[in-house]
Amino acid sequence: MAKIKQGKKDVDSYTIRGTTKVVRVGDTVLMRPSDTDNQPYVARIEGMETDGRGSVRVKVRWYYRPEESKGGRRQFHGAKELFRSDHQDTQSAHTIEDKCVVHSFKEYTKLNNVGAEDFFCRFDYNAASGAFTPDRVAVYCKCEMPYNPDDLMVQCDACKDWFHPSCVEMTIEQAKKLDHFMCSDCAEENDEKKPSNGYEPNELKAEPKRQRR
Repeated sequence: MAKIKQGKKDVDSYTIRGTTKVVRVGDTVLMRPSDTDNQPYVARIEGMETDGRGSVRVKVRWYYRPEESKGGRRQFHGAKELFRSDHQDTQSAHTIEDKCVVHSFKEYTKLNNVGAEDFFCRFDYNAASGAFTPDRVAVYCKCEMPYNPDDLMVQCDACKDWFHPSCVEMTIEQAKKLDHFMCSDCAEENDEKKPSNGYEPNELKAEPKRQRR
């Protein structure tokens, strides 16, 4: 008698091998690379199916690290930054090593502590063309660079812009000790507006941006 071939069937979840962690559609995971010297790949689970013999395969959408993109890693890219790509694939569920979280850029900058499982994304990436969406972001400081959340920056309360300590001739140690800060342009403008009686307005307070821990 001929054997009946069992068809593929969608499944709701998968337990990562050797753990009790359950992965479901919509979760973000770390996947084992073929070269163990490389960092784990990051992907979002788009679907799961089994062949009826216990083998589970997952449909994934890949996240790219900056160095994997056509433009490469740039100064403003954070160490935990990823690009959400349009590259989709199907992989064995056995290559899933762990779960992780890909935060929005805004959510990530508000984290008090950044764990090994925390990443962030602010760009969509077209793997074929190398194009990014959005194709531009806000820039800060005299150097006019996008914000890297790994870098310490100080804010001028007058103009509300953020500055790298090195760009305002300040060391990191000096920046960490700041209680007040005014950028040179605002300080110059403030001097021009000082009353002739020498009255000093209240100093403007600044706070350093959160650093990745």
